[in-house]
Amino acid sequence: MASHGAPAADLTELSEDALGVKVAILAGTWHAQVMDGLIAGARRGAEDAGLSADLYRAPGAFELPVLASALLRRYDAVVALGVVIRGGTPHFEYVCNAATDGLTRVALDAGKPVGFGVLTVDNEQQALDRAGLEDSREDKGYEAMAAALETAVALKKLA
Repeated sequence: MASHGAPAADLTELSEDALGVKVAILAGTWHAQVMDGLIAGARRGAEDAGLSADLYRAPGAFELPVLASALLRRYDAVVALGVVIRGGTPHFEYVCNAATDGLTRVALDAGKPVGFGVLTVDNEQQALDRAGLEDSREDKGYEAMAAALETAVALKKLA
């Protein structure tokens, strides 16, 4: 399981340093059950840090970078959530590469963090296992929020 060796995020310890950080959650619309879990995890992360997060929706993972870019003009951090499930065509690779490369470019161009919560999986069960639902093994929405907020705080301290 990919979570082996992952650091345990405790965003309650970050709350004092995170004061004033404006964060947005940007979530795709495909695979509603998985997305609901990812969004809930990201919101829980923001709340643990003493923050609220505004929610915006994207049609799919491919559109996340351009919307994240626009949001970073108004927010200190964006948490990008999506699901791409492998199919029988190269479409999977194109969408995964576009989302990953695009979100990386957006973060570097803006100099602000983008929490990467885009699940790129072989099947629906793998997505459910990572969605932060009651029976899930992992909570990638929470983890993406933790990464974004920890990076935003680090950048704040460097400024």
